[in-house]
Amino acid sequence: MLLASMAQADPLRIATFNTELSRKGPGLLLRDILRGDDPAVASVMDAILSIAPDIIVLQGIDYDLEGRALNALADSLTAAGLSYPHRFAGPPNAGRQSDLDLDGDGKRSGPGDAQGYGRFFGQGAMAILSQHPFVLNELQDFSAFLWKDLPDTLYPMVNGTPFAGLDAQGAQRLSSNSHWSLPVQTPEYGSVTLLTYHATPPVFDGPEDRNGRRNHDETAFWRHHIEGRIGTTPKGPFILLGDANLDPHRGDGRGEAITSLLTHSALQDPLPDIPTVNWPRTGPMRVDYILPSRDWQIVDAGVHWAKGDVASRHALVWVDLTR
Repeated sequence: MLLASMAQADPLRIATFNTELSRKGPGLLLRDILRGDDPAVASVMDAILSIAPDIIVLQGIDYDLEGRALNALADSLTAAGLSYPHRFAGPPNAGRQSDLDLDGDGKRSGPGDAQGYGRFFGQGAMAILSQHPFVLNELQDFSAFLWKDLPDTLYPMVNGTPFAGLDAQGAQRLSSNSHWSLPVQTPEYGSVTLLTYHATPPVFDGPEDRNGRRNHDETAFWRHHIEGRIGTTPKGPFILLGDANLDPHRGDGRGEAITSLLTHSALQDPLPDIPTVNWPRTGPMRVDYILPSRDWQIVDAGVHWAKGDVASRHALVWVDLTR
């Protein structure tokens, strides 16, 4: 009976979307959402309402300790007819000051000295909205995982010593935002684990290629996780999704990291070679991904481009799944 009911179940629609809603200071995003007339917020809401995913991972949304900005966005979606009663946003590395010179510029307390780039704590962070409850007691938050502890780490070395010094290497976390493994309890498919992150851009650094190396390793982390070398691998079906800031063929990043996931035997790629971002300097690239585990059946998939003069440069990426 269980197999029959699952065969008849509606597909689970999963999405990821870099909203680019981040503001220049704390509290400003909440202010703009509450005003109800911000064109960028309206564009993001229109995109989400158009696709109506069951679960959506958001990037580029500012974090605050009480979740007010995220709740305001979710409440606005509810008022528009799409309810997300379950909301998650853990404390990120974005803007989390280290009190060290992590970027090697000889200064401390700048945005590049935070564990993840940010002018204030939580700038441009991540969040999840879901129609189904999270299994929070099974959350694995890898945000404090140290970069140097990643197997085969590419932490930059200069003349045989760690870039920015031993203290920086000893404190530098891998995640520029967060790495989360979070199960969601769905009525049709049981517990479904989301593996999600938002990697740093592989540019804006020096000859040491600190950002390029970190971007590579933030994506390579997931291969180590699903192969059992870091943390506890998902017990059942899972979905790896987020903004890798990395195209397998184009751009300045080390594309082999994402290629190793796109070709991994445990994963499948619903949207091969489909651009998900259009930056003026680079043109269309693929940097946003949804990679379901092999035990899913892909029903449909696509990208949806937000509208408006201040719309996100990223598309909302979605996939419909059954088992």
